[in-house]
Amino acid sequence: MSRILSKIRTPFRYTFTNATLILVIINVAVFFLYNFTFLIPIREEYLSLNVLGFVYRKCFWQPVTYMFMHANMAHLLSNMIGLLFFGLQVERAIGSKEFTLLYFATGILSGLFSVALYYALGVYQTSLGLQPYAFVNSLVGASGAIYGILLAFATIFPKSRIYVWFILPVPAPILVIAYAAIEFFSQFTSTSNVAHYTHLAGFAVAFFYFVVRFGVNPIKVWRDAFRK
Repeated sequence: MSRILSKIRTPFRYTFTNATLILVIINVAVFFLYNFTFLIPIREEYLSLNVLGFVYRKCFWQPVTYMFMHANMAHLLSNMIGLLFFGLQVERAIGSKEFTLLYFATGILSGLFSVALYYALGVYQTSLGLQPYAFVNSLVGASGAIYGILLAFATIFPKSRIYVWFILPVPAPILVIAYAAIEFFSQFTSTSNVAHYTHLAGFAVAFFYFVVRFGVNPIKVWRDAFRK
C-alpha cells in the first residue's frame, strides 16, 4: 500500500506553460465557434454531459467536452474570470502539469458524479417513460473544475483574502466554506437549472486530490492558518 501511495505522490517536474490561459482561450474559442460560426456542426446534446447520451448512446467523450460548453455569455464569463483569478496562482504554485491534472480530474469526476446521481434518481426519465433519443438534464460548463481550483487556491494560500464585490475582504478558506454551504442549501431550495451538486462534487474531488496526491488535509491547513 505504501509503495502504491508513494507512486501516486511522485511529483511532476515543475514547469510553467500558462495552461490556465490556454484553457481560457480554448473555452472562449469553442463558445464563439459553436454559437456564432457554426463551424462545430454537432448538436449540443452530444457535447454536453447527460445520462441518455453518456450511458445509453455511449458518448464517452462527454465528461471532457461538457467542460468546454457554456450556456450563455454570462456563464462563460463567470467561469473564465474565476479560472483566470484563481487558476493562474494555483498553476504557478504547483506547476502546469499538476494544475492540468487537477483541473481535469475535478471537472471530469464532478461531472460523472452528477450523471451517476441523475441515473440513480431517474431524473432523465419523463412522464412518458425513458426516451432513448431525448436529452434532458444536460450539464455544461467548467464550474465543477473551477470550484475545485478555488479549493486548491484556499489550501495553497490559506491566509489570502478575496474581495467579494471588490469591497468585502473574506479569507479564502471562509469563502470556500461559505460557497459549499450555499451550494448545499441551494440544491434543495433553488428552482434554477444550476447543478449545485456538481459544484459540491468539484470541492469534494479537489479535497480528496490534496489528501491522496499531496498528503495534505485542507481542513487541517485552514485550522492551522487561523491559529497562527
